[in-house]
Amino acid sequence: MHLSQEQIDDFNEQGWLFLPELFDAGEVALLKREAEAIYAQQRPEVWREKNGAPRTAFAAHTYNEAFRLLGAHPRLIRPVERIFGERLYMHQFKINAKAAFTGEVWQWHQDYGTWKRDDGMPEPKAMNISVFLDEVMPINGPLLLVPRSHLAGDLEATHDVETTSYPLWTLDNETVTRLVAQGGIVAPTGKPGGVLMFHGNLVHGSAGNITPYPRRIVYLTLNAVSNFIRTPTRPSFIAHRDFAPIEPVADDALGRMAQGFQAAAE
Repeated sequence: MHLSQEQIDDFNEQGWLFLPELFDAGEVALLKREAEAIYAQQRPEVWREKNGAPRTAFAAHTYNEAFRLLGAHPRLIRPVERIFGERLYMHQFKINAKAAFTGEVWQWHQDYGTWKRDDGMPEPKAMNISVFLDEVMPINGPLLLVPRSHLAGDLEATHDVETTSYPLWTLDNETVTRLVAQGGIVAPTGKPGGVLMFHGNLVHGSAGNITPYPRRIVYLTLNAVSNFIRTPTRPSFIAHRDFAPIEPVADDALGRMAQGFQAAAE
């Protein structure tokens, strides 16, 4: 997977880029099955909503083979290496659930705000690259992005530890209103297997999901090796301490695993 110069220019201007159906149905089916098995586990890496529904599962690439392969997949690693111009390590890996009927909100925030304040990341030279495991629709709590808001830099934020089960450094309504007046709001949607990448300073959030349709998304937070975190305060399964460059696996590695599972089931 190689980004064109036009795609890179668009990303730099808008702060986000969507790549439709980068992973096929077999690869996605494997990841969905493995995600559900992880959500069913009682382990510290699996965080839940206040009602007990799964909210996110951290560090799945360290204890699940399918997600290990995804975390080193060249379709995800190579585009970000090209944008940053250097090797990458995994700062964070999570599978967000946004469960049907009960998925809660993610407040307006910038990811780099948390990475800087909680982890001691020097610069916003990291980004989230997300893989849709379900169809993301306008109705089931898609990510809401404020285009070009990354150009505003690192914004003042407040640590919200009460609204949801996951604390965030969030932005006030006045700031969000100002940025939306300048850039608007977009809600990228797409089929399972689509990939959304967005700048660490891009303002984003999402509403709750009251539909019957879950919205599971895998997030890889890929950080430039030179930009490793200096003063982490969060557990290592949330902010990783292994700064070794990711060595991409073969492009067909995840597909071969999916085919193996399918053959065993037949």
